[in-house]
Amino acid sequence: MYIIAENIHIISPKVKQAIADRDEAFFQDLVVRMVDAGSNAIDLNIGPQKKFGHELLPWLVKVVEQVTDLPLVFDTTNLAAIEAACQVVSKAQPIINSTDARAERLETVPAVAKKYNTRMVALTMAEGMIPVGADERVGIALERLIPYMLEIDFPITDLIIDPLVLTVSGCQEYCPECIEAVRMLKFAWDPPPLSNGGLSNVSNAVPNEMRPLLNRTYQVMLMGAGIDIIIADPFDKDLMEWIRVVEQRDESTPLNKLLVKLHDRVEAMEELQPSDVDMNDPMQADIWKTVQVLLNKIIYTDSYLRI
Repeated sequence: MYIIAENIHIISPKVKQAIADRDEAFFQDLVVRMVDAGSNAIDLNIGPQKKFGHELLPWLVKVVEQVTDLPLVFDTTNLAAIEAACQVVSKAQPIINSTDARAERLETVPAVAKKYNTRMVALTMAEGMIPVGADERVGIALERLIPYMLEIDFPITDLIIDPLVLTVSGCQEYCPECIEAVRMLKFAWDPPPLSNGGLSNVSNAVPNEMRPLLNRTYQVMLMGAGIDIIIADPFDKDLMEWIRVVEQRDESTPLNKLLVKLHDRVEAMEELQPSDVDMNDPMQADIWKTVQVLLNKIIYTDSYLRI
């Protein structure tokens, strides 16, 4: 599993302050710890930054590249900032996050990605609301995103399709459809584009103490569908352990067996069964309930997952 560390994000008060202070030591310490935790790439999410983005993102690239050779992800809607960052990056091939199928983005962002030989995330959204159904989301990839990339001779091997992870709180019906979209993208082209998801989005607007289990459980399910890349928190040691368990098929504990079984059920296009779960084990019972919510079988409520 390719893990893009999400921790440099303007929404974090500490990150926001460090950006304001141009605190190099803060970012370098954070990056070193993210690398040590098992990250494969580093997300630099500066938000829109309309006024100073073209100065900020290149500065951040130079600061981070002093302590890591990992690929950097330029995560902003400010295209001028992205292009300025592309001009100074000196190590691994970066990733631009993101374009979508709206004309104003599709006609501008891929051109920058091609010019600077970057990889690029493309969101399965166009004008209007984000489609709920997997078919519709994959349809945007097949009918608009991939054809445009072929038209401009952008390598499909550098294209990363993001079918959009949305929160279980308020967008619950999207959760199982995103899993199916990941699965369907494996057959979208030859070779298929890579797939990506912002994992923590699934638990947005959920009480903080309940977020980790939702994230970890959804991660196992997405792995069963064949996701290639996640934007996630590498400091979540249990998340990283669950990924290891699935990848290594480590069934050395009852919990590990359940995680592998959950992965295998999703991979086989099946649902987890009560017989797969020891309901007397509180953790296994919590995973069972979480799976039911993520499959939209039980309506999400904070109280249901707390019981």
